[in-house]
Amino acid sequence: MVSRSLVFLLLVAVSSAKVFDRCEWAKVLKRAGMDGYRGVSLADWVCLSQRESNYNTDATNHNSDGSTDYGIFQINSRYWCDDGTSSANGCNIHCNELLGDNVYVAINCARRVVRDPNGISAWVAWRKHCQGQDLSSYLSGCGV
Repeated sequence: MVSRSLVFLLLVAVSSAKVFDRCEWAKVLKRAGMDGYRGVSLADWVCLSQRESNYNTDATNHNSDGSTDYGIFQINSRYWCDDGTSSANGCNIHCNELLGDNVYVAINCARRVVRDPNGISAWVAWRKHCQGQDLSSYLSGCGV
């Protein structure tokens, strides 16, 4: 019998990173029902993703507090996923599931994050670079 951890590691190993272009990512988010989800516009999601990961599904960032941000949305391990350190694991997933080309895991976790009282403001990059800005350029020419 193969252990669950071995199966998980094998699945992670075959997962591959993807770097989306802006319009391709906007279309994925639109199809996933993210436009207007919890009052967050599609342009806000695209801006957030560009500022956090440059649309890279394999992006990671190690923070000074010991936590790590994972994936296209740079979801933090301290609150939202389990990376083997102490975590609230609000999305009930292993952090490595946020990496690779299955973006629907990351999208579902981002949905969970915005249901929290902080909403999209949980992302510092959104507050610094997207909030209150004209974001029309993020969807320009995308046909969404």
